[in-house]
Amino acid sequence: MTASAASASADSKRIYLFDTTLRDGAQTQGVDFSVQDKRMISDALDTLGIDYIEGGWPGANPTDTEFFAVDPGFKHAKFVAFGMTRGKGRSAANDPVVAPILNAPTVGACFVGKSWTYQVDVALKVSYDENLAMIGDTIAAAAAAGKEAMYDAEHFFDGYKADRDYALACASAAFDNGARWVVLCDTNGGTLPHEVEAIINDVLTHIPGNRLGVHFHDDTGHAVANSLTAVRCGARQVQGTLNGLGERCGNANLTSLIPSLKLKTDFEIGVDEEGLQSLTKISRLVDEILGRAPNRHAPYVGANAFAHKGGLHASAVAKDPRTYEHIPPESVGNERQVLVSNQAGRSNVLAQLTAMGLEVDPKDPRISDLTASIKTLEAEKGLTFDGADASFELYTRQQFGQSTSFFQLDRFRVIDERRHNAKGDEVTESMAMVQLEIADRVFIEAAPGNGPVDALNAALRKALLEVYPGLKDMHLTDYRVRILDGRSGTAAKTRVMIESEDSAGRTWTTVGVSTNIIDASFDALLDAIAWKLLKEGVHAI
Repeated sequence: MTASAASASADSKRIYLFDTTLRDGAQTQGVDFSVQDKRMISDALDTLGIDYIEGGWPGANPTDTEFFAVDPGFKHAKFVAFGMTRGKGRSAANDPVVAPILNAPTVGACFVGKSWTYQVDVALKVSYDENLAMIGDTIAAAAAAGKEAMYDAEHFFDGYKADRDYALACASAAFDNGARWVVLCDTNGGTLPHEVEAIINDVLTHIPGNRLGVHFHDDTGHAVANSLTAVRCGARQVQGTLNGLGERCGNANLTSLIPSLKLKTDFEIGVDEEGLQSLTKISRLVDEILGRAPNRHAPYVGANAFAHKGGLHASAVAKDPRTYEHIPPESVGNERQVLVSNQAGRSNVLAQLTAMGLEVDPKDPRISDLTASIKTLEAEKGLTFDGADASFELYTRQQFGQSTSFFQLDRFRVIDERRHNAKGDEVTESMAMVQLEIADRVFIEAAPGNGPVDALNAALRKALLEVYPGLKDMHLTDYRVRILDGRSGTAAKTRVMIESEDSAGRTWTTVGVSTNIIDASFDALLDAIAWKLLKEGVHAI
């Protein structure tokens, strides 16, 4: 194919998104998807508008085998199975590794094969011609089976740098035998954007852009930039994972790639505006499934992606959000935060008052008093509302004469005991007791927990649920501790921040400060419960 023909075939603006979260993302340290996890994530990806969802490697492990046992019935995405090219000396039809991929209830079949002479020599230990045959035979078998055949050219960019002609021969072996997509992989993540541009432009003289895909790892922090560079050059399929999951430094982050393509280029993707608005929710769903705290500083979807702390910034954003926000937060399902701290001015406080629905005259002297008191609390007590939106709202309402008290705490007790159980194993057990009053009724409850904070949370819930059943769907998602003065050793003042979430999708953060970490944690817990009850419309006492 001539360069002009390849260029013409890449003129289409349609970019196809290929998600590898369920396989490549599963290689992240500490990540182990269950079958149910895979179903939840794949359903979310389908709703989002992803074009291809790679489910894993059928036959490689019991989880993937069970996941591929039935067709997931995607409404938008094409289901893809992943595997390896046939082995040495076998036909693709008789290869036990290839067969499960061809027999899976999928539209697509993606096969990884070597494209670097070093890997052919050291890993496969076959001749270069045999490797080309392994690629071509496997892709031909998949195409003959009616699959949308794809070739993941592993280590392509390193292979190209070592032996350009052989790397191109591997890509051509797949293309010539019916591959719908030839995907160039930067397997060790070491390629930079200027190299990507030169290499993609050369490959396009052999393989048309509408048959060319890319898969970048993020070891230099350039996976998203490399992907966008490849698209700009002419590649029309981009692979990546949600939240950039993957081994080592991860893969190209689709939660950054999708809005970048949708909102900042004239390329077309399968994600519509409604899907884009679900991006933040889906990103956090994945973290919740994995039991991980979301990256607050993640582009587009992080809790701090549209957070403004400095008074001048807040003032400018109030007049024109475009000053410090490159896109409207709601376009990706996120929201603006105007943080309150010792760097805050009246603009920050006014913005927060408006957000919580308090109608206050900007000239009201209580605003200046509130701003001053916030700075004093941080300077003298270490109590910061920076990021603790719920505690700030409770404090502010109290300063403006509104009650945020829903019960009266009389006392609490926490007992931690380390002992040997009946089996002789050393165990540590926590037990908490709380006594509180609600409308002249006294509640005394005790509960065990996985640590003192968990025990306190359980005891509080046990005491409150009878009167406030709306607390049932509230759960803690993150717990952070910071020592404010390390020079004081174990007597140092401690700041605890707790993040909570409910079934309505609301997330909120509360803060407590004390020289006693249990006391600080309990204050943050009390605020978390009070804010939830406030938002449920419960009348304060």
